[in-house]
Amino acid sequence: MMPITPHDAHARARARRAPEFAAHARHTSTFAAHARHTPISAAHVRSAPSFTPNAEDEPRPDATPPLATRATTFFALGLILAALTSALGCSSGAPPAPPPPQVTVTTPRTRQVTDFGLFTGNTAATDSVTLVARVEGYLEQIHFTDGATVKKGDLLFTIQQSQYKAQLQQAEAQLAAQQAALVHAKTEVARYAQLVKEDSAPQTEVDRWVYERDSAEAGIQGAQAQIELAKLNLGYTRITAPFDGRMGRHLVDPGNVVGGAAQPTSLATIDRTDPLYVYFTIDERELLRIRAEHQDKSRADVTNQSVPASFGLLDEEGFPHEGKLDFASLTVAPTTGTLQVRAIFPNPSPGLPPGLFVRVRVPSAAPADALVIPGEAVAFDQQGEYVLVVEADGVVARRAITTGAQVGTDVVVKTGLAASDRVVVAGLQRAVPGRKVDAQQAPAPSPAAAAAGQG
Repeated sequence: MMPITPHDAHARARARRAPEFAAHARHTSTFAAHARHTPISAAHVRSAPSFTPNAEDEPRPDATPPLATRATTFFALGLILAALTSALGCSSGAPPAPPPPQVTVTTPRTRQVTDFGLFTGNTAATDSVTLVARVEGYLEQIHFTDGATVKKGDLLFTIQQSQYKAQLQQAEAQLAAQQAALVHAKTEVARYAQLVKEDSAPQTEVDRWVYERDSAEAGIQGAQAQIELAKLNLGYTRITAPFDGRMGRHLVDPGNVVGGAAQPTSLATIDRTDPLYVYFTIDERELLRIRAEHQDKSRADVTNQSVPASFGLLDEEGFPHEGKLDFASLTVAPTTGTLQVRAIFPNPSPGLPPGLFVRVRVPSAAPADALVIPGEAVAFDQQGEYVLVVEADGVVARRAITTGAQVGTDVVVKTGLAASDRVVVAGLQRAVPGRKVDAQQAPAPSPAAAAAGQG
C-alpha cells in the first residue's frame, strides 16, 4: 500500500462533504433572494447555517487551499453583502422632492401710446434734371468736379462759341441794314410826296417808296428776331446749374461733338436733395385708417392735411428724421392693391443721397392708453405669439396674445392679457406650462427708464 499524502487526504475530505457544499450554496442563494424583500435582523444572521470543517478536513500547514475553494468563499460573501445592501436601501425611504423653480414675473403696465403704421421706402430727389446740349458743337470745357455741390447759375459746361458769335454779328448787321433802308425810304416818300403836289412826279413813285419804307420796318423786326435767336444759341453754349443741387458724373469728355439735331446729347445729371422725398407704398386699409384720424371727413385728399411722418436708416435707432406726407397717388395699383405715398423731409447739407432704403413710420391713430409688457417676455411658435403667465395657484400657463407697436423696449399688447396677469419675464427656460413655479415680482422700472421707453 502506497502512503497517503496531505493533498490526497484533502481531496477525499472534499469528496465526502460535496453534498453539504451544494446544500449550503442553495441555502445561500435563497437567503440572498429573501433578503432583497425582507429586512435582515440579528436573529436572521444567527439562524443562518454555518459551515465548520472537521479536524480531519483541516489541511496541513504546509498545504495551499485549492483555487476553487477560495472562489466559492468569495462568491458567498459577495451574495451576503449584496443582500444586506439591498435590504438597507429598501428601509431608508424616498428622497425629498426638490423645490419649484424660481422665475421673475411682472404685471402689464398702462401707458399712453400712439399706434403707428410701419412701411419701407426709398429716398428720392425733389428735383432731378438731365443736362443736354441744345446746340451743336465741340464740348470745350467742364467747369465742375463730379459729385460737387453747386449753386443756381454756376457754369457747368462750355460748348464751342465761335460760330454762334458770328451768327449774332450777322443778325446785328442785318438789323443795321434794315434800319438804314428805313431811313432812306422815309426820305424818298417825303420827297416824292412833295413832287406829286407840284405835278413833278407820278403818284406811282410815292407808292413805291411807301412800300420800301414798310418793308424796311418789317425787315428791322426780322433782324431783331434773328439777333434774339443768335443770342439764345450763343447762350446755349454755356450750360449752367438750374438750381442748387449736387452734380453727378460728367457723361461726355471735352473734345466730343455734342448737340446733334437727331439725338440730343446728355452731359450730366443734377439733383436737388434739400428737401428730400421718401416714396413708399401703403395698403388701402391702412390709408383709410390714417385718413380717418388725420383729415376732415369732407376732404378726399390726404395731402390737404399735415400728417406727420418719420423715417430711419438701417443703421439708425428709431426714426430720427421728421417730416410730413405731401402726396398720395390718385389710384390704387390693381395688381398689388397698394397706393404710392410720398413724404417730404428737410435734408440740410451734407444730406442723405437719393436711393437709400429707409424704414418709414406714420401715426395711424391718436394717442390712447394701452397695456405694455417687456419685449423679452414675448415668444413665438407655430401657433403665433404668446407669453407665459403664472396663475393664482402658482402654475404656469401659456397665453396667446396679439401685439401692436413697439414702444422703446416694451411691446403693446392688443389682446390676450389683463392688467392683473403675472407675466414671466425672466427664467423662461424653467417655466414649463402645467408645472408650479416660485414667482418673484420684478422691481418697478425707474422713472428715467420709463421716460426713455417713450421714444
